[in-house]
Amino acid sequence: MKAINIDEKNPLESLDVWEEDLLERFPDPEDKAPGKSKEEYRNYETPARETVKEFYRLNHLHQSYDFVLQKEKEFLKFDKKEMPIWDAFTFLNQLVDDSDPDTDLDQMQHLLQTSEAIRADGHPDWMVLVGLLHDMGKVLCLFGEPQWAVVGDTFPVGCAFSDKIVYSEFFKDNPDYNDSRYNTKFGVYSPNCGLRNVHMSWGHDEYVYQMMKDHLPEPALYMLRYHSFYPQHRENAYDHLLDSHDREMFEWVRLFNPYDLYSKTPTPPDWNKLRPYYEDLVAKYLPPTLKF
Repeated sequence: MKAINIDEKNPLESLDVWEEDLLERFPDPEDKAPGKSKEEYRNYETPARETVKEFYRLNHLHQSYDFVLQKEKEFLKFDKKEMPIWDAFTFLNQLVDDSDPDTDLDQMQHLLQTSEAIRADGHPDWMVLVGLLHDMGKVLCLFGEPQWAVVGDTFPVGCAFSDKIVYSEFFKDNPDYNDSRYNTKFGVYSPNCGLRNVHMSWGHDEYVYQMMKDHLPEPALYMLRYHSFYPQHRENAYDHLLDSHDREMFEWVRLFNPYDLYSKTPTPPDWNKLRPYYEDLVAKYLPPTLKF
């Protein structure tokens, strides 16, 4: 078998590899083209997925309750940089990886594809803006965060890890796994306490939510905060923590998810034509500069 050289800190060849893995786990239900069977989509033992497997080993090893609290304290002060959102997108595009064989689209083009698909279906303009913003938190990589602390499926910390989380077997090496404070069904939480009281694994979702929480309507904030929470919006693994308001709001998360996963096309949007619309949209909801 050919040896695979895996970066111990950043095992994915690019951040897009995680999203490609999501498409294998959750293929488009509307895609009628012949392809892999359902069983084949959930095969994680093939050598081609070794980088994803190593990514989740690191993610599940390090994403503990104390780690999350430390990262919230470090990054939610938003004292790293201040810039207009358009500078942030230029900044984000530094994450383009020329070694990725499957796409030459940069991060901004993926965001535009998502937002344009939402706009084409006639959803509210704030939801179009969510499409534009939902991955902006990946700028964390440019502040020195490793991939496993930026992308990946998210999940609650401070309570038992669900076996519905991808590669859940790797949690056995997490310091919380054998800690009686955190390894029970509810851990530090109470039944149906509401997700507003729950700490999620650290990554771009929580970061961009915290950045936008004073600017967008609540359904938009749920989309931003939980769009990577696949153990819940695909598996319902944490119903015991959700309250009735969460269940109502998660309908918005589920509405958004297909636009994120299935809007990618090889043809980039024409930014020159789209720019006036998005500049007006951003100005409607956001201040001239944002703190990162």
